[in-house]
Amino acid sequence: MEILLLKDVAGIGKAGQTKNVADGYARNYLLPRHLAVIASPGAVKQAEALKLASAKREAETLQEAQLLANALQALNLKFTVKAGVNDRLFGAITATDIAARLAKEHQIQLDKRKIELEHPIKDLGERTVPIKLHPEVSAGVRVTVEREND
Repeated sequence: MEILLLKDVAGIGKAGQTKNVADGYARNYLLPRHLAVIASPGAVKQAEALKLASAKREAETLQEAQLLANALQALNLKFTVKAGVNDRLFGAITATDIAARLAKEHQIQLDKRKIELEHPIKDLGERTVPIKLHPEVSAGVRVTVEREND
């Protein structure tokens, strides 16, 4: 039976592909679980239109991510915090703090999970924090941590 996959199915194929599978497999597994539909000319045409729209949307997302990456590269976030001996902070600067500072000072809304900070920043200095904006686009924002004058 010729089917059009609606979702990725392990061992069969990816969404949007047409495949030939056993009749029983299609009737008893793929069709009831809405993983596939019977490949009619209308369904295939609709799948092609969805693929084109998805590709266009992906290209726009990639372009937006590249523009945001260029903007982030030029930024320098400055944190002024209390520090003890050996330039160790009394607290820590986390991905949440960096995302909040970007939103407050630069009006850049960014999910904290995109900020790839391995460990919270616990000492003074300057470093570049990587940000994963898109599977193909990463950026680095400079973070400077200075001692607060008492």
